[in-house]
Amino acid sequence: MRSKFLIPQNYKIQGFPILQIQLTVVEGAMKALNFHSLIIFSAFLRVFLIIYGEWQDTHMEVRYTDVDYLVFSDAAALIVSGRSPYKRSTYRYSPLIAFLLTPNSFIHRSWGKFLFSASDLLVGYFIRKILKLRGVPENLCIYSVIVWLFNPFTFTIGTRGNCEPIVCAIILWVIICLMTGNLFQGAIWYGLVVHMRIYPIIYALPIIITLDPHHFQPNKKPSITNWNSKQPKPHVGPIYSNLLSIFSRSRILFALMSASVFFFFTGLFFYLYEWEFLNEALLYHLTRTDPRHNFSIYFYHIYLNYEREFSVLEKLVSFLPQLMVQLVLVYRFAHDFSFCFFVQTVAFVAFNKVITAQYFVWFFCLLPLILPWTKVKLKWEGIFCILSWIGAQLHWLFWGYMLEFKGKQVFLQLWAASLLFFAANTYVLVTIVLRHTYSPIFNSSQKTK
Repeated sequence: MRSKFLIPQNYKIQGFPILQIQLTVVEGAMKALNFHSLIIFSAFLRVFLIIYGEWQDTHMEVRYTDVDYLVFSDAAALIVSGRSPYKRSTYRYSPLIAFLLTPNSFIHRSWGKFLFSASDLLVGYFIRKILKLRGVPENLCIYSVIVWLFNPFTFTIGTRGNCEPIVCAIILWVIICLMTGNLFQGAIWYGLVVHMRIYPIIYALPIIITLDPHHFQPNKKPSITNWNSKQPKPHVGPIYSNLLSIFSRSRILFALMSASVFFFFTGLFFYLYEWEFLNEALLYHLTRTDPRHNFSIYFYHIYLNYEREFSVLEKLVSFLPQLMVQLVLVYRFAHDFSFCFFVQTVAFVAFNKVITAQYFVWFFCLLPLILPWTKVKLKWEGIFCILSWIGAQLHWLFWGYMLEFKGKQVFLQLWAASLLFFAANTYVLVTIVLRHTYSPIFNSSQKTK
């Protein structure tokens, strides 16, 4: 699938070595230009959307700016005035987000949108970096980056003022740190991102499994598997020996450092904002029940029983299907951890008690990392997966519109649409799993280098 504008790698010019070198340099320059052009065009697109959003907010009834951005901005203004960000109702994030947006109060109200959009572009750069570490050809890297940079779900998230691109960028940077053997820095960023958004805790188990002492040794970088090499599934030995080997230097270092960073920021903000912070930023998300309509299959049950107080046990029981699916996926794909992160995230979102459109960004940032290893052809299997997922979502949005804007009592139809959307997510996930070429990140035949 190499671009016709690039010189084939096996092309030789007999007797003209200097010309061959020049053509190689030109080919490399064209590749770099292609990626740089994508980033520049993506940046202009995002700047345009931010400016357009300001116009739409002023002149149209339906605002372009995400309501969460207004919450972030109000929380940031409270911090500037020396008050708690949690005085702003519905602010249920780490104070770090509000601190990052304090320039909204004295530079420009769109500061945060530019920050989030810059993180969006950084995600594109990190995607290419990860794929190049695996030796993926440049043309496949470009196609994969395009899937992120020009996905309408992703380039509107940051420009509307949602913080998820920052979280996505940190997660990809953690993957890069793991691949390059920089465990100390990776652990710091992992502890930070779990503090910011609790959901990346699901990646802890595959990370610990990946930190095999055979791959990670002092003063040595792990050997990364080339993208097109065939690797067998790692042998799973006796449980007793696996439990003993889990206490390796790399695993203990990563766990202690990431936990220290997590508890440092949690302790710091607990000191500053006390139980208000702990309840809103952390505990709320563990026992959250939302009666408002959303994509989750649980919403209708929660709506019907919301006046009755749910016990903590009832709230936690809904995590059991998520937990079971997570354990199965980790057991099967942990060593291919980019793919493992992706399928974990899709399953986590699909089984969650609350699902909003911004959650889709959590796995969209990981999707480009698995494309070089998928056997799904865009025509027709890929198109069918895309249309199934988008069609089920549009079907749900129709009933959501009838309920919210037309005042129709269509809760049952909306719940049926949620079930259909869950089925579409499951179908796409199963298709991707079955059509994936298993490729462990680290070389099992050459442990270290």
